[in-house]
Amino acid sequence: MTSPLGVILAGGQARRMGGGDKGLLMLNGQSLLSRVSARLSPQVSGLALNANGDPTRFSDYNLPILADSVTDYPGPLAGVLAGLDWAAEQGAETIVTAAADTPFFPTTLVPRLIEASVGMAHPLVMAATPDVARGRIRHPTFGLWPVALRDDLRAALGEGLRKVVMWTIRHGGRETLFSEDQTDLFFNVNTPDDLAQARDLLKDAP
Repeated sequence: MTSPLGVILAGGQARRMGGGDKGLLMLNGQSLLSRVSARLSPQVSGLALNANGDPTRFSDYNLPILADSVTDYPGPLAGVLAGLDWAAEQGAETIVTAAADTPFFPTTLVPRLIEASVGMAHPLVMAATPDVARGRIRHPTFGLWPVALRDDLRAALGEGLRKVVMWTIRHGGRETLFSEDQTDLFFNVNTPDDLAQARDLLKDAP
């Protein structure tokens, strides 16, 4: 498989944070978006940002800005579709997505997703972590997505599908389990309290 393109998902409305762009929140002198970009860019062959509204607010990041092509904020699948359409224009076969509000995700994200996709006709893999009560927790904004299925995804969104897992199941999607002893790998910042906790996590990091 050729190296995938990367797409940072920042198209949500951040209601629990009071609106605005969570990716632009500062965490110890760096924006969340800067931290996510620095973590994802070495793992992919190119990088873009999925965001809606005025793109000039991200001009400092020098990234292509991909707006949702589906209206009414239907969730992360709209950002995935925007990324797949962009990747098709670049001649790429796959993308890997990461959420703009999740600054500690694994630096091995992309190779682990690719490894889990071996043998699949259409590489489609989501990240997951262990959970005592539920067995595992899926992280649907962190995944490997095939450009070949972009029109299928477009049709599914047009039919009202919103849940990521519902679509991946249709196509035999897999999960790869990140079982390292780090409960904060996919910690995401949804509230002001979460931002304070992220500062603590960063302070305690080796």
